[in-house]
Amino acid sequence: MVDLIYSEESYQIFGACFEVHRNLGPGFLEAVYAEALMWEFEERDIPYEKNKELSIEYKGKLLSKKYYADFVCYGKIITELKTNDALTQENISQFLTI
Repeated sequence: MVDLIYSEESYQIFGACFEVHRNLGPGFLEAVYAEALMWEFEERDIPYEKNKELSIEYKGKLLSKKYYADFVCYGKIITELKTNDALTQENISQFLTI
């Protein structure tokens, strides 16, 4: 088992995500899952910000381009939604970058 930095918070987020998937199943657009997940976060009192704008720093300088996280939960955990059948290398690279 992997040790998570924010294990309790992550457990709560995972639970909300699994509940949404269990109820909706596969096949919807990301926006549908995002709306359901917002409802689930609220039901579970998980604090979140949707489409949170994050600055990108390159060699000590802020870039003008921004990164928009699907959700930032608890003010510190980036939660990205994916509706692919499987994770792609691009998805994995995005997860590792943020």
